[in-house]
Amino acid sequence: MNYCIDPLRYHRRATREVKVGNVGIGGDNPIRVQSMITCDTMDTEASIQQTVELTDAGCEIVRITAPTVKDARNFEHIVKGLRERGCDVPIVADIHFKPEAAMEAAKWVDKVRINPGNYADSKKFVIREYTDEQYAAELARIRERFSPLVDLCKKREIAMRIGTNHGSLSDRIMNRYGDTPLGMVESALEFARIARDLDYHDFVFSMKASNPKIMIAAYRLLVARLNELGPDWNYPLHLGVTEAGEGEDARIKSAIGIGSLLADGIGDTVRVSLTEDSPHEIPVAKALIENIRETSNAQRSTPNVELSFDPYSYQRRATETIERAGIKLGGAELIRVVVRKASFNKIAHKIDRMGDYRPEIVYENAQIQEVDPRDENAIAKLNSERATRFVTVNDDVDLPVIAAFRLLAARLQARHPILLKDVLKNDEIRMTNDETNPNDRITKGDSDFVIPSSLDIRHSSFLQTLLTASTNIGSLVCDGIGDAILVQGEEAPGQALRLSYNILQAAGSRIFKTDYVACPSCGRTLFNLQTTTAKIKAATSHLKGVKIAIMGCIVNGPGEMADADFGYVGGAPGKVNLYVGKTAVKFNIPEAEAVDRLKDLIREHGKWIEPAPQNAAAESVSAS
Repeated sequence: MNYCIDPLRYHRRATREVKVGNVGIGGDNPIRVQSMITCDTMDTEASIQQTVELTDAGCEIVRITAPTVKDARNFEHIVKGLRERGCDVPIVADIHFKPEAAMEAAKWVDKVRINPGNYADSKKFVIREYTDEQYAAELARIRERFSPLVDLCKKREIAMRIGTNHGSLSDRIMNRYGDTPLGMVESALEFARIARDLDYHDFVFSMKASNPKIMIAAYRLLVARLNELGPDWNYPLHLGVTEAGEGEDARIKSAIGIGSLLADGIGDTVRVSLTEDSPHEIPVAKALIENIRETSNAQRSTPNVELSFDPYSYQRRATETIERAGIKLGGAELIRVVVRKASFNKIAHKIDRMGDYRPEIVYENAQIQEVDPRDENAIAKLNSERATRFVTVNDDVDLPVIAAFRLLAARLQARHPILLKDVLKNDEIRMTNDETNPNDRITKGDSDFVIPSSLDIRHSSFLQTLLTASTNIGSLVCDGIGDAILVQGEEAPGQALRLSYNILQAAGSRIFKTDYVACPSCGRTLFNLQTTTAKIKAATSHLKGVKIAIMGCIVNGPGEMADADFGYVGGAPGKVNLYVGKTAVKFNIPEAEAVDRLKDLIREHGKWIEPAPQNAAAESVSAS
């Protein structure tokens, strides 16, 4: 199976065009940017205002939730109000659970998004074996429920997104395919086959997950399956990492998932999901698309090689373990963080106070072998040596980063550990203060490793650095390549170190702090996600290695929290349900008490530790 034409050279996947209102997706169109409003769909004026604000920010397609038929009916007034104000942005209805709401919304909007996991199924976490006859009967039931919407969309000539969510796969899919990328793909294809049988083709796919590794594998597998099914299965793809969260971590996670797929030529429209005001999503999406445009314009010829990794299933490249200055790397060791000597010297006086953001290896002291992966003689020499070497790509190599390291991994014997870099070409690396805006450095006292708020990175050049590093390093780590990483595109050593560790955390490769899965807000949300997330983080951010899901409702499914330790989920207005994994254990807790009850739940399961005293933490920051 092939998921792209050439994994070492950019080729955008060729698709048919699907029109959403006056906006074309796929075909020869540019990669489109979309987002979602956050207010109550029944608030017509607020819905119009937020849609206009998104459009003014550069959003090309706007999605609005329709949790009930009543909400769906209000699309008539929202769309009418927008058109009267001269706003012709396409409107998409977001549907979960309610086929009747989809049928009503389809009368008024330009596109309907349905989730195969809950459009005709209710999730009960029932474990059962389906015979082929029983499975066929379930598909017939789905066809009966889904066909009327297909017929209406075809009649009105509007589009559809068949949007699978990793967290809401149906019991039927889970029991046959498991909680896997394959299950996600098959769930979508079942609905696509029904649409095609009815001669309806104006649809796009999505394969969203909060785990970038799963999301990447699912999209690649979908494309490979579509290629196998034939040239007329060339439907466009909508990209997104769901429940990415907020601030720097959310931007990193989004760049890993979305950026890596765009680099492979996959994706025709993008939504970056942030637990922030929706207009903040647009600059991130645009920057990711611009990154790929620049990369595609700088292609160089590369040899044909067989990939060193399985693109549909994560497995870390098997290397031998080596040691540098007392630090082990390679094999089953942690992926290590490397700094240049110049950066190390700037922070040497405060390393003992940097906690989890410490440098582990100094580049110039690590006996690192630099090589051009196209140089067959140099690679052959390394492979012929009996000693295990620590290898990286030379900074002067004029290849895109992802292509360069994939080529290196393909040609280099697996026993040799690899150091990944975020950027190549030293002349393009920002290494002097003169080339950066001093306002982009996040400093407090003489500390340059304080984590910035999302306000600090929304419009700074650091955003570009962050997205580039996350796309390049994160993509390769998710491919299973890399035993150490070096962020050299960021001049401030503290920020470069923080970015390095945060990329590894977002890729799920090295957990060193509390991990959060947080959905963006929408009209279904049953509490204020931004303020609630801030409260939960304030109470739990010291719990190293604990993963907490914060979800305004449960439409994307408790399965989205499957690898989270605890979940905080809106159950009803003013009420919260608490989860352990994907199992609800406490119900209808008043919102005012819910954070404390979450802390109690963490204690019950032996994962609570008391935070360091405030005065000690303050002394640590001031001392730094």
